[in-house]
Amino acid sequence: MKLFHTSFSIVENPSINEGRANADFARGFYLSDDEEFSKRWARRRKGMTTYLNRYELDEEGLNIKTFNQDEEWYDYIFANRRGKPDSLNNYDVIIGPIANDTLYDTWGMLTSGVLDKSECLKCLKIGNVYQQIVIKSEKALNALHFQGADKLDATKIQEYKDAVAIEEEKFQQEFAKIVGD
Repeated sequence: MKLFHTSFSIVENPSINEGRANADFARGFYLSDDEEFSKRWARRRKGMTTYLNRYELDEEGLNIKTFNQDEEWYDYIFANRRGKPDSLNNYDVIIGPIANDTLYDTWGMLTSGVLDKSECLKCLKIGNVYQQIVIKSEKALNALHFQGADKLDATKIQEYKDAVAIEEEKFQQEFAKIVGD
């Protein structure tokens, strides 16, 4: 499996312990199998270079959990966000949709208790579905092979950011329709 990770550094030896425990799929090293998606969410920072790190994952022998956008996925994400123990820490890799509220900055609304579970799940299904692949174990980390890194051009990063802004506007409109119902 070819995977991508944007960063302000070349990440030849990633860590599974640096990610936030309250992220969608808990602690781990987050990647995407979609190169365009990875580029679209790249950021710029003054005085820093942005890199697209490329990897290959040898899936053989790994315990992999795959999610769809369903209640099981929702329950796992929100348990992690609430700081509960990772119920799937026995998996080497978790693959599943990124919760769009982290992409489009509506996370506070979905965790505030204003919406019920079915409304939250409906909101999380708005728009494009982007996959995340999370390396959760040392075994999986050893199966992840760094292939190289490409510098991302500042002009291209801005073009991607502009495209995301258009996508976010569409998302916000759909979100408002659901929340307003």
